[in-house]
Amino acid sequence: MGTELGRKGNSAWLEISTEARNERTVDLDQRTTLDILTALNDEDRVAPEAVRRILPTMAGLVDAAAESVRNGGRVHYFGAGTSGRLGVLDAAELKPTFNLPDNVVIAHHAGGADALVRAVENVEDSREAGAEAASDVRSGDIVVGIAASGRTPYVAGALTAARERGAVTALVACASEPQLGPLADFVLSADTGPEALAGSTRLKAGTAQKLMLNGFSTALMIKLGRTWSNLMVSMVASNEKLRSRTVRILMEATGDSEERCREALESANGELKVALTAMLSGATSAQAREALDGASGSVRGATDALGQRAR
Repeated sequence: MGTELGRKGNSAWLEISTEARNERTVDLDQRTTLDILTALNDEDRVAPEAVRRILPTMAGLVDAAAESVRNGGRVHYFGAGTSGRLGVLDAAELKPTFNLPDNVVIAHHAGGADALVRAVENVEDSREAGAEAASDVRSGDIVVGIAASGRTPYVAGALTAARERGAVTALVACASEPQLGPLADFVLSADTGPEALAGSTRLKAGTAQKLMLNGFSTALMIKLGRTWSNLMVSMVASNEKLRSRTVRILMEATGDSEERCREALESANGELKVALTAMLSGATSAQAREALDGASGSVRGATDALGQRAR
C-alpha cells in the first residue's frame, strides 16, 4: 500500500513532506470516532519532539531578538493561511499577558484582516505582496517567516525584502530541508511529516508552529524582564478577574497577606510591578517606580539596584 501511494500523484507535490499521504492513516474514514480521535492524537504527539530538536536554534533567535528590541528594533511575523493566523494570535496575546507596547511584535498576514476569518484566494502565492508587506522593516529588526511547507511565496517575498533592508531573518517551518531555508539566518524547521489528513497543516504542523511561536515569544518576554520568577508580573489587569489575579500573584511572590498586598497595590496605583518591587525591597512606591525605569522594567534588576543603594 505504501509503495503504491508513493507512485501516485504529482512527484513535485509529494516532495513536500507536509503534503504527502500518511501511511498510518489511509483508512481514516473507515474508523470509529474514537479511533479517528486516537489517530489524530497519536500524530499530534510528534509535534513536541520535533520542536525539541530545534530548541538550540530557537535560543539563538531569542537572544538576537532580545538584543534587537532592547536597541529599539521590532519583531515581525509574516505568514499566510493557518501559519499567518498563528502569528497574529501569538502577537495579539503579548499585550494582555506582558503589557508589551504596540508595534514591538507585529504580525503581517497575507490578505489582511479579511483573510483571518475567510480564505482569500491566491494571496499566499504572491512574492510581491510579501515584499510590499515588509516595506516597513528596518535594519536590525527581526523578521520571522512562518510557513508550514517551508516554501510559501508570500513569505519568500517578505524574507527577501527583509534581508535587503538589513533585518535578521528566521523561518518557522515543519518540512525537512525547507525551500526558504537559504533566506533565513535562523531556520526553525520542526519536521512533523505527513498529516493524518493529507495536507491539512492546521493539524500537527499547526501544533508545532504554535509551540515554536509560544516558546519564542515567551522566552523573549522573560529575557526582556517582563516576568519575575515564573509569574506574569507585567500583565494588564483590564477586568475584575485579572485584578484579582494581580493580588494573588503579589501574595504568591511575597508570601504576604491579602490585605497587605491590596494596600501595596493601592499605593502603587494598581501597578503590579511597582507594588512587587516596593514589597521585595522595602522601598516606597516612588522609589520602586524610579528603579524600574532605570532597569528597563525588570523587577529583578530594580530590586538589585535598590538593594545595592541601601547598602
